[in-house]
Amino acid sequence: MRTSRDLPDWNALATYGDDELPLLDTALLIARDEYPHLDAAGYEATLQSYADDLKPRLSADGDLPATLTTINRYLFDELGFAGNNHQYDDPRNSYLNEVFDRKLGIPISLAVVQIELMRRLGLPLDGISFPGHFLVRLPVDDGILVMDPYNKGRPVSAEELRERASPHLGGHAPDDVQLIEILAPATHRMILARMLRNLNGLYLESADWERVARTADRLVKISPEASEAWRDRGMAYRELGYSKGAREDLARYLQMQPGASDEEAVRALLVEVSGQRSRLN
Repeated sequence: MRTSRDLPDWNALATYGDDELPLLDTALLIARDEYPHLDAAGYEATLQSYADDLKPRLSADGDLPATLTTINRYLFDELGFAGNNHQYDDPRNSYLNEVFDRKLGIPISLAVVQIELMRRLGLPLDGISFPGHFLVRLPVDDGILVMDPYNKGRPVSAEELRERASPHLGGHAPDDVQLIEILAPATHRMILARMLRNLNGLYLESADWERVARTADRLVKISPEASEAWRDRGMAYRELGYSKGAREDLARYLQMQPGASDEEAVRALLVEVSGQRSRLN
């Protein structure tokens, strides 16, 4: 009989070390905001069942290429996890319960599944907060192997990595030092914050202010230094009629980012809400 699974407390997350944050549980905690009856223990059990299915299939002699091929075929071909090319901007692609249920996701959510599965098999897979497209990395004898979970976990060469990074670096391909920096392991905090930023961006685009307020608030809880989260929460509070909260958050943003490119616009909003009463308690 499966028991319930306690997820972390939002208010305690800022006190965890960057890699002490439990990746799976905190990703499920993010999803629980949208799906309050989410069965966290069930998804942990599902992931463990994947690992249990795979263990007898893995090469006994520790052949890493064969092991990776077996894992990726199981995850992406047999189970059918895939990138959602047709509805990339669907928020469900960022909620881990939906990723498990629908077998569809975006690079970072598929990476979380792959990371958690491979770690249960004794393989120290890490995320890479690569510009534009999240990747994963595994240490090998002569360096690191970089893989793309959005494309069935296929390896990505150094040449392709330079090409992918170039548009985000003013059209210039990174040199060796820059590429090594870009390929640094992403901490759990970085991964979870990026998941929240993705959701926040989607809800900003659709002007879903309640969810903007929620995702920005969660980002503040995980990364209090994320100045844009204070700004976005303040903007959402303004739209929702919570002037006191808007004033506090917009002022906090301006303190954190003096001389920001949007300083004038944010200051104008702050002046506006400073003359309003809150409609919300």
